[in-house]
Amino acid sequence: MTMDARPLLLATAYRNRISEPTIEGAFERFREIVGPTVHYQDFCDAVAACLAERLIFEPVRLPEGVLQCHWCLELTPAGVACARRLAGAAVV
Repeated sequence: MTMDARPLLLATAYRNRISEPTIEGAFERFREIVGPTVHYQDFCDAVAACLAERLIFEPVRLPEGVLQCHWCLELTPAGVACARRLAGAAVV
C-alpha cells in the first residue's frame, strides 16, 4: 500500500537536518526519526513530489571543498511555509 509521505517529509525536514552521503543513508536517517512506517519508494515519491512543487532544494549537492556529492534534505522558503501550515493544522 502506497502512502503520501510528503507531510511527514516536510515536518521532518522542518525539525531535523538530514545530510548523508547517499539517498539510502538519508532514508535510513529519516526512518530513525519517524519510525519504520514509511517505505523506501514512498520516501522517493515524496522527495520527487516536494522537489517538483519546489518545497525542497535539490537534495544531491557537491558542497564546497568535498570530493563527492552529498544528499541533503532542506526546505525552500515555500517548504518552510507549507511545513508551518501543516504543523498548525495538526495542532487543531
